[in-house]
Amino acid sequence: MKFSELKLIEPLIEAVNQFNYKEASPIQEKAIPVLLDGKDLFGCAKTGTGKTAAFALPILQMLYLRDETDKYPRTIKALILAPTRELAIQINETFEMMRPFVNLKSAVVFGGVGQSSQVNKINRGIDVLIATPGRFNDLYQQGLLDLKHVEYLVLDEADRMLDMGFIKDVRKIIKYLPKKRQTMMFSATLPKEIEHLVDEILNNPVRVMVSSGNMTVDKIHQSLYFVDKANKAKLLMKLLENPQIYNAIVFVRTKRNADTLSKKLNKHGIPTVAIHGDKSQNARVRALNDFKEDKARILVATDIAARGIDIENLTHVVNFDLPDQPENYVHRIGRTARAGANGDAITLCCYQEMSELKDVQKFIKQEIDVCDNPYYPMEDLSQPVKKGSKPNQNKPKKRPQRRYTKRK
Repeated sequence: MKFSELKLIEPLIEAVNQFNYKEASPIQEKAIPVLLDGKDLFGCAKTGTGKTAAFALPILQMLYLRDETDKYPRTIKALILAPTRELAIQINETFEMMRPFVNLKSAVVFGGVGQSSQVNKINRGIDVLIATPGRFNDLYQQGLLDLKHVEYLVLDEADRMLDMGFIKDVRKIIKYLPKKRQTMMFSATLPKEIEHLVDEILNNPVRVMVSSGNMTVDKIHQSLYFVDKANKAKLLMKLLENPQIYNAIVFVRTKRNADTLSKKLNKHGIPTVAIHGDKSQNARVRALNDFKEDKARILVATDIAARGIDIENLTHVVNFDLPDQPENYVHRIGRTARAGANGDAITLCCYQEMSELKDVQKFIKQEIDVCDNPYYPMEDLSQPVKKGSKPNQNKPKKRPQRRYTKRK
């Protein structure tokens, strides 16, 4: 469906045309009319399906159509909560892109940096505030936020907020807001705790379910390489010699692995940056900008740091380590093939990760195509290792021992 068929106002149609949004995605097609009717909404859709525009466009339209007397002075009329700083920044970028078309101002607040510049922007007057729960609560407790004019509340990536322990903060924030408001909640998965939250804070919501049991993105080509753990980095470097891998996010499990792998790739001459929870906010923003601006070809990331990151024209995702939770595999590979584009997801699996691989394939209801590993031939790691043997067959063969005979 075209955006022009969704009863959007002309300024927003002009905006989406300028940014080359051809047709509305399923979540946008189903959510936008509901929100324009003023109803609460719960949207469940896989990552990379355009959820930000699904709530941003209706909010901007409803604010734009207000009487001029209600527009000034600018006060916070829409509040959007996001679990991570990176996601909050990206949501704000969407609103900033639309600003020239509708003359509505937004600001983003998050922890890890000084608050003075964020507070100054709020004090100059904004219509939309995007925030992480922690920094929002800090500012509110200091009496720096006026919330009595809030009419729209968005909880984005609610399942990730749950995973990161922010639900208590969210419940606290909701108590600060006017009871009369329109509330929107979006999630990529639907655990029982999210169901409870929907019943608790939404008023007779319309449910838009776009995700399914098989949540993989159809346009992502998935491939699997079996490799022993010691040679994962070597295999990755060899794969990155392929010029078709223009850029890639490489996922690892731990912060330590992120730093270690980043150093190895840089030493090998592959420009790489890393982000994880121990990095300062400035360092994370700088690394992300370097990657977006093609100063770095590879971004090594942990799951929490990378959730919500939206990189245009990302060609590849590499699962250097398989995730602990199979749902995270879907979130990872969904970083590519954004907005209908094609993408590739490569998974490196050692024998110690076979149970995680089995869980992933069960979750996505398909087997990932196995590729021959021409660089490091070894035993089939999909089979149990025989007792007394090791999966690493890359050691050089031992030289035959010389036989010495006693001199007569």
